[in-house]
Amino acid sequence: MATNNYYDPADLRKFGSITEWSEELGTKFFDYYSKVFEEGALTAREKSLIALAVSHTEMCPYCIDAYTKDGLQRGITKEEMMEAVHVGAAIKSGATLVHGVMMMNKVNKLDG
Repeated sequence: MATNNYYDPADLRKFGSITEWSEELGTKFFDYYSKVFEEGALTAREKSLIALAVSHTEMCPYCIDAYTKDGLQRGITKEEMMEAVHVGAAIKSGATLVHGVMMMNKVNKLDG
């Protein structure tokens, strides 16, 4: 039984085609993207692990696929990957909860 999903893993291979409808901006994006992932103060391996964690907080299935594969190719272990996902989750949930202070401030102002 075939199922249809909005997300199609095959679309990841089509990512480069975004330049077709906006060549200048697409090319600038890919130039920037390539530059970001060059070795620098961080290694390519470290950048891949960061990208994997952010992929999860952004909930991008294409990025999760890409950086899981990239990470494995760079020798990142499944334990390191899962730990990075937990770090991302902790930051995401902490960022959500800290905004609760804004709600508390508003309630205190309205109650006062």
